[in-house]
Amino acid sequence: MRTTRALAAAGAAIAAVGLAAPTASAWSQPTSVSAAPSVIARGGQLVLTVTGGSACTMAGSTVSSNAFPTTQLVSQGGNSNTSTATVTVNANANPGSYNVTTTCEGQTKTFNGVFTVIGGVRGGLGGSSSTGATPTDMAIGGGLVAAAVIGGGLFWMRRRSEKRI
Repeated sequence: MRTTRALAAAGAAIAAVGLAAPTASAWSQPTSVSAAPSVIARGGQLVLTVTGGSACTMAGSTVSSNAFPTTQLVSQGGNSNTSTATVTVNANANPGSYNVTTTCEGQTKTFNGVFTVIGGVRGGLGGSSSTGATPTDMAIGGGLVAAAVIGGGLFWMRRRSEKRI
């Protein structure tokens, strides 16, 4: 009976240590990544802040995304477990939401939808239009031009007839 209790206690201790080990390693990984600003145009600079976990405060920690090249994280020091990186979004990045992947002590973790890239403005082509004028836009514009020509013609004809009287 005593052997059974000893084995049960040893098994419980091993199980407790085994269950606590993955939790301890997860504590060293970051808990969040934030971007300032969270919406940015192509070619703009973005400051990423990685918080939580002490692993990303070590030298060699990086952040990466499809919208910018891999960049080294810089520890903010103190007891904050915070690191930052300033990145420049690629000029040819497609508009949309982007994920950020952290690599800390050889372990990677991906955070979804951290920032959004918006398309640039096409100057001279009607502001922020990315596809040009639609057939509806052309019909409305043509109708306004036709109304202006007809209205101007009627005004001119009326003024001409007033002079004869």
